[in-house]
Amino acid sequence: MPAPIPKAAWPLARCAQVAVAAAAVADLVRATTLRAHRLHPEDTPLSASGQASMVYLYVMTAAVVFFLVWMARCRRTAELLSPGAVTGSAAWAVFAWLIPGVNLWAPRGLVLGIQRASGPGGAPGRDEVLVNVWWAAWAGHAVLLAAGELVGLGTSAVLLFATQALELAAAALAIAVIQRVTARQATGLRSLVPESAPGGLPHAS
Repeated sequence: MPAPIPKAAWPLARCAQVAVAAAAVADLVRATTLRAHRLHPEDTPLSASGQASMVYLYVMTAAVVFFLVWMARCRRTAELLSPGAVTGSAAWAVFAWLIPGVNLWAPRGLVLGIQRASGPGGAPGRDEVLVNVWWAAWAGHAVLLAAGELVGLGTSAVLLFATQALELAAAALAIAVIQRVTARQATGLRSLVPESAPGGLPHAS
């Protein structure tokens, strides 16, 4: 008896999308509250920024978990759809995000590899553009945030606007990437389901 064909990871995709959006909003609230405390500590107590930071930590942790589980699941599905086409393992698809330095370049290639192995897409290069723009926004946010902390620009309105704009853009693009990869895998998995024979008779061998 043949093994059942797995389904596309839509529940994980939806959880990841919602969590990514919530994390971006929570970080905006956290950063705004922290800046207000640094500028006017008498009006915005430290407890307020602490609570905002705690909420962000919880929501961000959920977003990371859902996204990485979705990523590992899509890596396994891509291997089923195109055996040998994706480099690295499902474990590497997770750990590549967690290694400092490596997480600024390796995950982009993994996402592109999973996307390509999941089946043909639309216009040539369109999906690569989406992933590249998402990655540029995400990496730019990370670099700008680290630079701001390094030089002590925690109260700069310009820096706050730039970092949060990049994070919101990266979150919106990540949601689009999750949608596109999952939809492509859903189409590819449907093509693996054998068609039934006419009249309900089994296929001739």
